[in-house]
Amino acid sequence: MDSFFNSKNIVELTIKWKKQLVVVVVAAILLSILFSSPIFITPLYKSNCMLYPSNISPYSDESETEQSVQIFQSRDIRDTLVKKFDLAKHWGIDSSYKHFESTLVWEYSQRVRINKTPYGAVEIEIWDQEPIVARDLIYAMLDAYNKKIRTMHKEKFGEVVLNYNYIMGIRKGYMDSLKGRAQELGIKFGILEYESQTREVMRAYLGTGGGSVRSAEAKAMKKNLEEKGGEMLMLSEMMRAESEAYSTMKMDADRALLDYNRNYTYVNVLSKPFIPDKKGYPIRWLIVVFSTLAAFFMAILIIGLIERSKFRSLPITTNEG
Repeated sequence: MDSFFNSKNIVELTIKWKKQLVVVVVAAILLSILFSSPIFITPLYKSNCMLYPSNISPYSDESETEQSVQIFQSRDIRDTLVKKFDLAKHWGIDSSYKHFESTLVWEYSQRVRINKTPYGAVEIEIWDQEPIVARDLIYAMLDAYNKKIRTMHKEKFGEVVLNYNYIMGIRKGYMDSLKGRAQELGIKFGILEYESQTREVMRAYLGTGGGSVRSAEAKAMKKNLEEKGGEMLMLSEMMRAESEAYSTMKMDADRALLDYNRNYTYVNVLSKPFIPDKKGYPIRWLIVVFSTLAAFFMAILIIGLIERSKFRSLPITTNEG
């Protein structure tokens, strides 16, 4: 027995049941037009934006783009948009519903899409029933992103500035103690600069031009240099090293303070968001086409089953010769 579902039988069934199939197709067209209308499906408008991240440093092995996508998808930015635009009310989500939070998060995930493009950019798409709101949501998201990065940087560089200030305070105290001891040696023992004073004292002590000058002052200074000169020399070297280290640290601290106080933006916008003038969802002609085709083939399947059941119920006749 030939199958009822080969191409030949489908054509035959279509011709035989053409009136019924026409009714099914027309009904499918009318119903799909009706159910894809704004009465049943809220039309949505899409606004989008393309950007590259800037002035940020990636964490771990992720790229700047991947980091930006994660930040755009963060709860802080989502909550900022939800609060600023009262999205729960705007999207018709009842705040008294017991699954309000999860419903709002799901709706947000369906309407707000952030993706990395093959060329390393970030693409933002927002779908909303109001075209202006779709555009404004992207601008608000960019603003929230900049504020989020700025806050993260202030927290990071604020810690660095505090750490530098703490260490520099310790170093400055240490330098002051060295200077204090050097001043004490200068006041009590008259030692100001070890090498030059040593030369002058030795000249006075030994005399010049073959003479011999041995004044009490020269003897006293010689004694002071012998007892405290080594300490003064060590203090001089330590103050010089500490001064160089402090100067280098001060430059690093100034850079950290500059980073802390900077007010940068963190996106390079390639294509700005716009107010869409044509709805992007639903695509009614696609709904009508697929619904009509589905209805037609379903009708063919049912008709085939009906015809097959009729064939099996026919009585079997035999020829006797």
